Amino acid sequence: MKVLIVDDEPLARARLSKLLGDIEGVEVVGEASNGVEAIKQVHALEPDLVLLDIRMPGMDGIEAGSHISALDNPPAIIFTTAYGEFALDAFKSHAVDYLLKPVSKEMLAESLAAARRPTRAQLQQVGGNDESARSHICATNRGEVELIDIKDIFYFRADAKYLEVRHAKGSALIEESLTALEDEFGQRFFRVHRNALVDPKRLARLSNNEDGQWQLSFQDNGDIVDVSRRQLANVRALLKKN
Repeated sequence: MKVLIVDDEPLARARLSKLLGDIEGVEVVGEASNGVEAIKQVHALEPDLVLLDIRMPGMDGIEAGSHISALDNPPAIIFTTAYGEFALDAFKSHAVDYLLKPVSKEMLAESLAAARRPTRAQLQQVGGNDESARSHICATNRGEVELIDIKDIFYFRADAKYLEVRHAKGSALIEESLTALEDEFGQRFFRVHRNALVDPKRLARLSNNEDGQWQLSFQDNGDIVDVSRRQLANVRALLKKN
């Protein structure tokens, strides 16, 4: 089992590494000191398991766990923390276990045994609601991980097997399901076509082109997204509301 250790305290990482070294069949393949580094290391190293601290500078473990569990083939996650009040949020990330520090070898071995079984995130497509929705979308561009703030996104649009994420700083391609994104962000983004979700607050106007196709334009950029006839009445009502 390949394990990635994520903790902002070097001594905590060293202690976990030593404990893991005494457990048969376990290999520590990397370390990270915050959530962003953790996501990058998961993409680069493809561990089977992530030992993930919660309170870290920048992106904390809860949000990092949400990104990691949303991957197509996510590693198992075990949270390790000194604070018990985060347990509920941790298990929303489909964690295998939640260990309070100081972690004992026996506790760790039991959790590793549980982690060898498929996690819920590996068995089902990750959905959710706005209460547990991610604050960023994770994209990979030429091996570099890019975190896109949800508040900066104009729309998601399906293109072949990828989704285009159009945001304030440009665009990116991700391999996620439009339906799963709609389930997760249904109160922020609105379906206007079978291939597009838009942020209503960023819309400018609805127009009809010379071919009779209804289209939406956006504030702050010149992009156009098609509107299906099925959704036309809903889009008109949405524009009046906003």
